[in-house]
Amino acid sequence: MQLHSLAPKTKRPRPEPVGRGGKRGKTSGRGGKGQTARAGHKIRPEVRDLIKKLPKRRGYGRNRSRTVRSERRTYAPVNLAALEAHYQAGDIVSPTTLLAKGLVRRSSGRPPQVKILGTAPAPALTKAFVIRDCALSEAARSALTKAGATLHG
Repeated sequence: MQLHSLAPKTKRPRPEPVGRGGKRGKTSGRGGKGQTARAGHKIRPEVRDLIKKLPKRRGYGRNRSRTVRSERRTYAPVNLAALEAHYQAGDIVSPTTLLAKGLVRRSSGRPPQVKILGTAPAPALTKAFVIRDCALSEAARSALTKAGATLHG
């Protein structure tokens, strides 16, 4: 085998011809005449320079401080049915144990704040848990107290 006998498996892609009639005519996507028609032209409008000097405000528009609630807490939701399936009677249910069982994900490298939710007609729980450091919805609180769970914080 020699270098002159080698051939590529696929053909090199050719640029689509423009400006010869057909899909794109006249200026063929190259603008008007003069400086804009030449390759490598660069016109920087003064307005764009002014815009570039303004600081970027990402997310909520210019008045972001008015729309953001910094004191808002975000909770990782956990259903009572998941507790019933993954825990035994008398087990401690806390954000760290929920994280260890894979029911919640880490939040900023730590166990998240957890809220235990129950469906509107309270599901029948058969096990009594020890709940620690979790927020509870009203339906979940009533279902847990009926099942005899102890609630801490």
